[in-house]
This record gives sequence, structure tokens and C-alpha cells, in this order.
Amino acid sequence: MKALLAHNEADVPNAPTAAITASREAFDRSLSELRPKLHRYCARMTGSVIDGEDVLQETLVKAIEAFAGAGPIANPEGWLFRIAHNAALDFLRRRARRETAGLDEDAEMIVDPANPVADRQIAATSLRTFMRLPVAQRSSVILMDVLGCSLQEIGAIMECSLAAAKAALHRGRTQLRAFADEPEDAPQASLSDADRARLGAYVAHFNARDFDAIRAMIADDVRLELVSKTRLNGKAEVSRYFGNYSDINDWHLVPGVLEGRPAILVFDPNDRDAGPKYFMLLDWAAGKVATIRDFRHAPYVIEGADYLI
Repeated sequence: MKALLAHNEADVPNAPTAAITASREAFDRSLSELRPKLHRYCARMTGSVIDGEDVLQETLVKAIEAFAGAGPIANPEGWLFRIAHNAALDFLRRRARRETAGLDEDAEMIVDPANPVADRQIAATSLRTFMRLPVAQRSSVILMDVLGCSLQEIGAIMECSLAAAKAALHRGRTQLRAFADEPEDAPQASLSDADRARLGAYVAHFNARDFDAIRAMIADDVRLELVSKTRLNGKAEVSRYFGNYSDINDWHLVPGVLEGRPAILVFDPNDRDAGPKYFMLLDWAAGKVATIRDFRHAPYVIEGADYLI
């Protein structure tokens, strides 16, 4: 991303170098500081912490590409959230799950007064439940009750009128209260025998620090994403990743299920009773590990995720 920023800034004619550097550094800090908050929004919009990270990465790329030509940005946070909102809508369209927004109906509806207990309940609502709301209602509730935005900020991010934002917020809150009274009937996913066997073998070798055995399990053209950090390609490059894990002691791996798919949950070995700190995802091809996605440097992603051990 920094390389892309540098490329974009090089295209700005006659821009003072010191000003460009200062602006880039401030923008870079904003991206880093807002990343967990942006992910929280994207995850709840898509109903998945994994898809939310994909939308977040798309948001950051779009923001970096637009930065050079954007001119002075008075409200960087609002600007980034508007990009994230549009990226989430694009994602939902691609997934063919976007629902009718109905923004302009009942536009004069009064927003419910603040209720600290209800606000806490909404903030803790599962990602799956948020997905039951139409897009506009979902967005407005997340922005106000989870992220603390004002109605004016919601209108700017969603590019709608203040009255429309009020209506969407009221409807979303009403729906969530109705959902809260329903019994939890989500099926409990579990690992198949095949997934348990191959994931269990990987985890057992990893916990035993037998990284030579792990290297024998990965494909020659394996691809690795250390989320928010780096990407590596091929067995030679990815082998360095295992070497880095051999030098630290703050991890213990457990096979599990996250959002219905096989996953490796990573715990603090000194606090096994706490929830997982982060997770890893593996994809397989021809009996070998073809891709690894490690969220060690993006611990915010696991917040609110549905997982089972």
C-alpha cells in the first residue's frame, strides 16, 4: 500500500515534497488507526468477519487510489467510511444478496430515544442477525449503535437525507428487538472426518514445532497471506513464515470451525480459558496445503465471529 501511495503522489504535479510526505504520513496513520473500526462495520454489513476483511482490503485499496486526486479531506474518517459503505454494497451485489433499501418510506419517522441497555444489546448482536436487516437499516444501526456515529454522519456515509437515515435507523432497531425475542436455532457446524484428520495433523505438527513435517504438507506453489502485513508465494518464501513462528512462544493451535468453515483457532498458551486471539484458514489442493491465511496481525477480525472447537 505504501508503494501504491508513493506512485499516486508522484502523479501530483508541482506538489511540495514536504507537504506530500506529511499528508501521506497522516493518511497512513488514519488507515492504520481506523482499520479495526472499519472492519467492524464491514463484517456486520457482510455477516462475516472473513468477508468483512476482504471488503476492508478493497476499501483500503480504493482509498489509496483515490487519495492523490481527492484534494484536502476535511473528515478522513467519514471519507473512509463512505468508501467502506460503497465497497460493502458492491460486495453484496456481487453476492446477489442485496435487499431493497426502502430509504424514503416513512421519512419523517422519529428516532427512538437513546437507551443504554438496548444499545449494548444491539452492539453485541451476532453478525448473522444483522444480515437479516435490509441493507439501509443494517448500515444505519451499525453506524450509530455499534460505532457511535451521529445521524448527520450516517447521512453523509450512506449519501441519504437526514430524514431517510432516521427512518432506516428506527426500522432497523425495531426489527432487531423483534429478532431478540426469537429462539436461537442456528445449526451447530462441525468438522467432517476428512477435515478433522488433515487439519488435526497440521495442528499437531505445528504445536510440536515440527515445521519440517509442515513443509512436507504444503504445495510447491503455496500462497500465504499474513493479513495486514505481507504476502508470500512458493514453498521457499513461505518456509520463512514457519521459521518466524519457531522463534515465538505466544501461540497454541486448536482445530475448529469458524463461520461454518474449517479453521485453526490460536490461543494464548498461558490463558487457555480466554477465547482465541486470532485464527488461520487453510485451503487444500491435491492433498497439499495450497493457501494459508493467517490473521495474527489482524486480531480485530475475530471479534464477533461464530466459532466452535
